[in-house]
Amino acid sequence: MTIRVLLADDQTLVRASFAMLVASAGDMEVVAEAGTGREAVELARSARADLVVMDIRMPDLDGIEATRLIAADDDLAGVKVLVLTTYDTDEHIVEALRAGASGFLVKDIRPAELLDAIRTVAAGESLLSPGPTSRLIARFLRAPHAATSPAGGPGGLSERERQVLTLVARGLNNTEIAEALELSPLTAKTHVSRIMGKLGARDRAQLVIVAYESGLVIPGAV
Repeated sequence: MTIRVLLADDQTLVRASFAMLVASAGDMEVVAEAGTGREAVELARSARADLVVMDIRMPDLDGIEATRLIAADDDLAGVKVLVLTTYDTDEHIVEALRAGASGFLVKDIRPAELLDAIRTVAAGESLLSPGPTSRLIARFLRAPHAATSPAGGPGGLSERERQVLTLVARGLNNTEIAEALELSPLTAKTHVSRIMGKLGARDRAQLVIVAYESGLVIPGAV
């Protein structure tokens, strides 16, 4: 299958560069480009995009609000959002994850990393690298203005599910979780799916936030 990509960034040069890169991959294509968040929401629907590469800082409607609108639209349930940001906007990353983004990247990544990230998110996995994700979420949740998670706390989880959630929060994928807990990858995947159902989380990104906000994972401990 070809991954249909929508590029949303207010800088024409950035969009052009990303468009050339995506076009060079045989398994994906750029179906539309948006210069504002509102355009991104409209084009996600009309262009039938599978994934939106979304900049946070855009005019008219920022990337966080655009992500929230896409995630809340039942007609766009299959559309994934991959947020682009910089390290000086940590709180925006967490807000984007809360809004429904499936992952984030910094703009100075290598070309191959962007293509791999698109494939990862399009396949239904969250892009949560252990180091940056843990540091960013932990730093934001220590702030007094941190909001509560949209999902419930982990109180109803079994001990095994709490172990799995902890590893998800550390950025491990299903295979790595399986190895750490001596499970089969399928069993690990089943645990993750069951945890999302119990907590009302839409994806692994929200599971990370729940783990930190509930105290299951201590900020700075990862």
